[in-house]
Amino acid sequence: MTQLKADKNGTFINLVTMQNHMPYDTQYYKNYSKWLPTSVSEGTDKGTVATYTTGLTYTDKAVKQFIKQINKIQKPITVVFYGDHLPGIYNNSMAKDGTKLHETDYFIYSNTYAREHGARTLTSNTKVVSPNDFMAMVAEQTNSKVTPYLALMTKVYEDLPAVSINTGQNNSTASLQFTNSKRQ
Repeated sequence: MTQLKADKNGTFINLVTMQNHMPYDTQYYKNYSKWLPTSVSEGTDKGTVATYTTGLTYTDKAVKQFIKQINKIQKPITVVFYGDHLPGIYNNSMAKDGTKLHETDYFIYSNTYAREHGARTLTSNTKVVSPNDFMAMVAEQTNSKVTPYLALMTKVYEDLPAVSINTGQNNSTASLQFTNSKRQ
């Protein structure tokens, strides 16, 4: 937050965290049993699922707080938030399909100041996209002028589906996919 406030010219920040990443030890959170599932697939550990969902709860609260903070900043800020894969904690058909484990939710959010100064509020669901599409999607949402290269990337995003190549190896894919999104 300090860096966002300090830079007068604008900043591109690519921040990668390990938030809510394995191991999902049941001793990690004090109240993990609050989210203990009633049933899971055979071979899936309820405690591990509960620890993961507890982490999701904490992440949701932190993201809500982050959005409140960036909405107070008087300069345009747009955030792309996504995960690169689902946890490998389930023992079901999805776990056996490496492609499905790499389809995760995402959202693109422009703060209040950005929306007051030309950023659009795009809330439509989108097709499956890849990380390569995020730059074009952000440019569209922020109503930005684009370079010829970004215009090409936008055309590719609009016309071609995201690519996922199953390498034939157990639970291995060559690219990521993101789905079920909302943009705001």
